[in-house]
Amino acid sequence: MIQASAAVTHASSQTDINLQPASQDIWDAKYRLKTKDGCGIDANIDETYQRVARALAEIELPEQREHWYEQFLWALYRGAIPAGRIISNAGATAYKPATSTINCTVSGVVGDSMNDILSKLHEAGLTLKAGCGIGYEFSTLRPKGAYVSGAGAYTSGPLSFMDIYDKMCFTVSSAGGRRGAQMATFDVGHPDVLDFIRAKREDGRLRQFNLSLLITREFMQAVQEDSDWALAFPLSPAELETDKLDVNDTSQVIWRYWPTTEKYITREDGMVACRVYRTLKARRIWDSIMASTYDFAEPGFILIDRVNEFNNNWFCEEIRATNPCGEQPLPPYGACLLGSINLTRFVRQPFTEQASFDWDEYRKVVNIFTRMLDNVVEINGLPLPEQRAEIMRKRRHGMGFLGLGSTICMLRMKYGDPQSLLFTERVAKEMALEGWRAGLQLGQEKGVAPLMDEVFTVTGAMLAKRPEMKKDGYKIGEQVTGKVLWAKYSRYMQQVAAEEPELVEALAEQGGRFTHHSSIAPTGTISLSLANNASNGIEPSFAHHYFRNIIREGKKSKEKVDVFSYELLAYRTLIDPQAQTNNLPDYFISADEVSPIQHVDVQAAAQKWIDSSISKTANVPTDYPYQDFKDIYLYAYQQGLKGCTTFRFNPAAFQGVLVKEEDLASSIYRFKLADGSNVEVKGDEQIEYDGEMHSAANLYEALKEGYYGKF
Repeated sequence: MIQASAAVTHASSQTDINLQPASQDIWDAKYRLKTKDGCGIDANIDETYQRVARALAEIELPEQREHWYEQFLWALYRGAIPAGRIISNAGATAYKPATSTINCTVSGVVGDSMNDILSKLHEAGLTLKAGCGIGYEFSTLRPKGAYVSGAGAYTSGPLSFMDIYDKMCFTVSSAGGRRGAQMATFDVGHPDVLDFIRAKREDGRLRQFNLSLLITREFMQAVQEDSDWALAFPLSPAELETDKLDVNDTSQVIWRYWPTTEKYITREDGMVACRVYRTLKARRIWDSIMASTYDFAEPGFILIDRVNEFNNNWFCEEIRATNPCGEQPLPPYGACLLGSINLTRFVRQPFTEQASFDWDEYRKVVNIFTRMLDNVVEINGLPLPEQRAEIMRKRRHGMGFLGLGSTICMLRMKYGDPQSLLFTERVAKEMALEGWRAGLQLGQEKGVAPLMDEVFTVTGAMLAKRPEMKKDGYKIGEQVTGKVLWAKYSRYMQQVAAEEPELVEALAEQGGRFTHHSSIAPTGTISLSLANNASNGIEPSFAHHYFRNIIREGKKSKEKVDVFSYELLAYRTLIDPQAQTNNLPDYFISADEVSPIQHVDVQAAAQKWIDSSISKTANVPTDYPYQDFKDIYLYAYQQGLKGCTTFRFNPAAFQGVLVKEEDLASSIYRFKLADGSNVEVKGDEQIEYDGEMHSAANLYEALKEGYYGKF
């Protein structure tokens, strides 16, 4: 009955577009609840929505559960899409009790000792087994060749330990049928930074990791000035004494921020003495970063100073790592649940001159979805007590949106043009303001995040970060509540206050239900399945007809699936059933028709109103000139982004997830047979191997990466 009424209302708001086979298939493989024998418990997507809505409504007071079940189901039909772990695992404890509804986590600090390295490895294994991705910073480990006095030997360096984490992730995810997701971050001032940048040039190495560099303003200034850059690592008192180093000699020792001060020499301002291992021109490191990114799409780029400056919890946490896709910078043991709103659901009269966006309904969905995501905190299923304590203390979640590119097209705009930037900023702004209105109301109704009522002592470092506190009369040693530090003095909430001062005043006085509300995730399989291949996250559509390489349980190579963009399906349904990709209106553009600068501009338009971060990839064509490519990250830094990632299809390096037919047809792969002879085939040709059919490109990648005979 609820299902029927919701479906009728949904159908009246926008003509439904038939779900393409690839979308139905992905829902069945990833999000449909099944028995251990593979029998579907969810008969269809409607029943998946009902299961999720019921599980989240159970958090409410008994007398309100039916009301909120109906509201949650309405929002799900109107475009609210919780992240994959919620869709898969909410309401599924009878069938898989050891799984989590949380998509992303960050490890505790990996300390520079064998005991701590292995302890964090154990914790990571449990986290991955529960279905959560995880991020770590590895530059806390001393560089290759450094002396370990306790062992009387020289260390093999952080990358060798990353190899161990990589193998663990592969083993755990293989046992569970779904490959794990990890992020490794690394400080640009670490002595092994060049090895980190080049790590993935070796076939099969660190393939369970995404890699990102922690970039500082100090480094960017050195790049722009073409000055020297010291590669250094913290000193212990014993090393200082044994090696007779002079802390006042900048050729030997420099002072830098470090995420841990235990065992190291520190100053009153918290800076750590670091031994200089070598000095290079900053531009040499920069050029290495850009060349690797051009060829291998990694490492990514995290502007860690800006991340911490704009962190709502600036007064009680220091961030050094992110979740596997980068949209959630998190503190040690931090975790975040995610969800995205399908923007295509709010387009009225698409592709016509009367096309418009329903802002009133959008705000209503944001409001209800905020309550839904907050309820997920109560059923987080995280495996570690430290993770559970962290998420309950701050209750952060990350609401974002998907289908931006598809929606811009349906509104007859071009992605990246000035009009689309204004629309993007408004989408993010309306989501933010309505989210904080809901955060205030939920705090009044259910209680605020515990952090809000905690009392903090004002420190000199705190006043240095926020000089306006001194102007307001705060002095070192005074006591102040978390809600005041959060609402009045976080840079992000100050932006919200400029729009709705009364709202932020109320949040400062009463507190909010959560500390963070927004983040934009990549939404790959969620977009493809439940959103019928609306464009991923904040991206334009990759193409309007292309192939997606997906992971199948029990299959070692990826499988190539034929897919169409949502906007093409909608255009064929609503406007022209015979439309082909070569005769569409000019606003039907794809990712590689968007310049890298436009990609950055769209991200910047949204970032102002996103309190966490954004996972975005600037796609560039294979033949895009390196000279034009190499300054993308510098432009991203100048635009104030928190991070940046690029992707250029390079068949010699990897296959990627999204692939165009013309790229496959023009790529030649060479296989060496058992008799020593070679055979060359085009990337789109089908090959039988190990009893299965594969595209040549996907088989080549699986063999190169070691998925056949890896252990």
